[in-house]
Order: sequence, then structure tokens, then C-alpha cells
Amino acid sequence: MGNARKAVTLIPLGGLGEIGKNMTVLEYGEDIIVIDAGVMFPEEEMLGIDLVIPDITYLKENKDRIKGIFLTHGHEDHIGAVPYVLQVLNAPIYGTRLTLGLLKGKLEEHGLASTADLREVKAGGSVRVGTLEIEFVHVNHSIADVVALAVHTPLGVVVYCSDFKLDQTPIDGRVMDLHKFAELGQEGVLLLMSDSTNAERPGYTLSERVVGRAFDDAFEEAPGRILVATFASNIHRIQQIIDAAAVYGRKIAVIGRSMVNNVGIAADLGYLQIPAGIMVDVNELEKYPPEKVVIITTGSQGEPMAALTRMAMAEHRRIDITPGDTVIISAMPIPGNEKLVGKTINHLFRQGAKVIYEAVSGVHVSGHASQEELKLLLNLCRPKYFMPVHGEYRMLVRHAELAEMVGVPRDSILLCDIGDVVEIRSNGIFKAGKVTAGRVLVDGLGVGDVGNIVLRDRRQLSQDGILIVVITIDKQTGMVMAGPDIISRGFVYMRESEKLIDEAREEAKRILSECEAQNVTEWGVLKGSVKDGLTQLLYEKTKRRPMIMPIIMEV
Repeated sequence: MGNARKAVTLIPLGGLGEIGKNMTVLEYGEDIIVIDAGVMFPEEEMLGIDLVIPDITYLKENKDRIKGIFLTHGHEDHIGAVPYVLQVLNAPIYGTRLTLGLLKGKLEEHGLASTADLREVKAGGSVRVGTLEIEFVHVNHSIADVVALAVHTPLGVVVYCSDFKLDQTPIDGRVMDLHKFAELGQEGVLLLMSDSTNAERPGYTLSERVVGRAFDDAFEEAPGRILVATFASNIHRIQQIIDAAAVYGRKIAVIGRSMVNNVGIAADLGYLQIPAGIMVDVNELEKYPPEKVVIITTGSQGEPMAALTRMAMAEHRRIDITPGDTVIISAMPIPGNEKLVGKTINHLFRQGAKVIYEAVSGVHVSGHASQEELKLLLNLCRPKYFMPVHGEYRMLVRHAELAEMVGVPRDSILLCDIGDVVEIRSNGIFKAGKVTAGRVLVDGLGVGDVGNIVLRDRRQLSQDGILIVVITIDKQTGMVMAGPDIISRGFVYMRESEKLIDEAREEAKRILSECEAQNVTEWGVLKGSVKDGLTQLLYEKTKRRPMIMPIIMEV
């Protein structure tokens, strides 16, 4: 089979039409590589769900061809699903030092650390697997050690650049490797896949250094303790908090499990420069006057169990918010979290704290490229074909418009959904069918055992409650021996609604005697009749539809 007939195939399994659970499959011939394996946080209507991961049916079916999992960076929406993926396939995992450091912590929690094959890579380096060579290109983002991938295939180079911004003055001094993108553009880029998160925002994204200046101002004015909530993965942000604390002679305590873990990992690997003696244990904070203390914490998204939220609700074991405290929320609410964040801020103000949270105060900048930077990347790479990734559908559309503005022909731009199979051949780019894709829900230890039906039941229970009808039947004759007894939860309070419950009991009795008269003994029919009859009665009386569960016992 000659190269002319071979295709480069791309299959997004997550991250398109949504923010989160990023995962892309790239294949050529017999070789498959997987780029990223992330999670998504559940939406409000996903009752009781902890995490959402991509459906990896396609990877299971092709697991013998998978040559490696390549991680761009250490954010949850790019590495969070790795432990679940490793339970079904065994492939080497490539990532930079910090990315693998953060991943190791995850794998230890799942008991997979000893068996995983982790291979460290560096920006500027490359790895060969089968017919593909994967080159790692340094980019800036809101976490350190992020890379874009340039995958050299026999048909040309595919550049995958999710999650990036162009920071001209980054905290670690390492500017995005624009030379490399220009070089790739010079040689010819077959396809560019690029970050659409901020495709709706005009202009440029501000440098992370702006936040340092805002911290400086806030630290100078704060009369008492300072608490800063930010993402535990934003190592450069944490570094700036440490730097400001050092300038103003304050001690630092770190609170929140993920924050403690990440600061530990980043410090061990040399990504955080922490002056000697500045870090203190939470329990020692009382020894220092409030104006000499900074607390770095989790909870910038108002998550119910995170440290800052518990402090705001006065439920934290060790830290109480007191008047005179300054709380800096150094993050933007992820879409969907605005209410939770607003609630936390209200509670902090109630406790007497000064809260700095608005985007205008400069205590947060985005980690994603705005329109001008997205255009710059397109101009540097000059791709033959373009596919926006990493964003909700409207963001992908806006990114496609930007590509057209800088001269990528409309028919060379592909807007895709997860599960689409995209083939690039020597004569063009096509959608060639679909594979199974979607969301798998993680609830406690169960992965995928909660589906739409269970969620539908949870929704019904949460909205209208449940009514249980218990009936005892004689095994020989099929006669009702006892009951029907009725138990209700979350529907009406039984003591106050005795009349309604009695009517339901009478209705159940009537239905059963009707069934008896017709010699119906089939359980399924009995249950169905009771359920239908009671559903109708209760809806007429209350306009509610509780879940009705008839239980039949034989004696």
C-alpha cells in the first residue's frame, strides 16, 4: 500500500463543543497516538456525579495499535482521565517533568504508580513512535512546562496547540517558542489544531506579570491577614504570591489538599523558588501577628468542599475569617460556577473580610490566547488545513472566522464534533464517518455504571420524591394477605397528608381486587396496574409525579 493511499486520521474524543475532557486520537497506518486524556466537572443536573471522562470505546477496540499517550500539560482537563484510561490499556505516557510529577500523584491515589510507564520529554526534544515523530514545542499557559506537539507524519506535519497564550514577559522567562512555529510554517504545516477558549475575546491576553503587580498593591494595603485562593496547578501564580509575601516579610501557610500536594511537587522538582524559613505549618500561624501572615488556599471556584468555601461558611477546622482579613480570589469562575463563587464572596463579606475578586483588579489573567494571538499562530504556521479545538461550539465557530480572516480558505477549515473521523489524504481533508464518543460518568468507585436512566431516576426522586407500596400475597391462592402499606419519602409528609395517603391506599386496594376478580396473578401486571393507577390519582390530586415502587411479597 503506497503512501499516496494512506491517510492521516484524527478523531477528537473530547474537548470539542465543550470545555474539558480533552482527548484526541491521531493515526497513520498501524500507529495510533493519543493526545491528552482529561476530565470534565459535572454539570448541575448530573446529580451525585463526581467526574465526567471521555468514552474510550474506540481506544479499547484498537488498544494493540496505541503507541503512546502524549500529554501537553498537567491540568485536570488534560491528565485527569489517565488513571481510568490505564485501567483498560497499557501504553507509555509521555509528558514534561512537571506534568508527569502531577500525574504521579494521581496514579498513586489509584494504585497505578508502580505499573505506569512514564517517559519524560523536554520542550525542543522529540520522540519517534512507528511512522510518526512527535516534536515538543514550548508554549506559555497558566501552568508551567506546557508543550504544543508537532507530529511529523509521512503526509506532513500536524501541529496540535491546545491551551496556550503568548506571554512576552513570562514569570520563568521562557517565552513561547515562536521560532519553531515559524520554522514549521516555512516547511509547511498540513493541519493546525489550536485553542479556541478565548476566540471570542478581542486583543491580546495580558501577561501573568500583571498579576504580580496587582498582588504587590494588595499586599501593601492589607492591614491584617491575606488569604489568596487560586488554582492549585497555577505554579507561576503561586510563585508570585510567594515573592510578594517575601517582599512584605510575611510567612506563608498552604491549605487545601490539592494545593499542599502541588506546591510540594513543584518545589521538589524545582519549579517553585521558596525562600528558606518562609513556609510555616498551619498550626503555627497563631505565633505570628495577622499582618505577617499569608494563606494560600484552594476554593477559587466556590467548590462546596474546598478550603475557602468552608472558611466562608465558618466551617473550617483551623481558620476563621475575621474582620481585617483580605481575601484575594485569583481566578475567573469557570462557566457554570458563577453562582457558587458569588455565594462564597457574599459569605466572606458577611464575615467582615475585604474581598478582591473582580477581573478589573488585575488579580487574575487568563491562560488562553485572545484573538490577536490566535491570528499570530495561524500566520506563523500558515497551515494548509485548520481545525479549531478546545472550546464550546460558538468558540470554535469564532476561531474558524479568525482563520478565514488571515487567509485560510473556508473549505480548508473543519468544524468538528467529538466522535468525528477526519481523514487527510493527498487530495484533501474529509469527514469519514463517526466513532463512539461521549461522556462516561464517574460516581464514587463506579465508572460508567451510572447512565441516563439512573440520572433520570435521580432527577425524578429529587423533584417529586418516592412512594413505596408494599403488598403481601398468598402464594397458593394469589389473595392479598396484608397491605397495601404505603411509605413515602420526599413526596408529602405522611402525618400531615393522611387523607391523601388513605386515598392512595384505597385506590391500590381497588386495583388489586379488580385484578383478583380477573384472575390476574402475574406480578409484572399487578405492579404495572398499581403504578399506573396511583400515578394518575396522585397527579390529579397534587400535580406531582413521585416515583412509585410497588413491592410484592409472597407468603
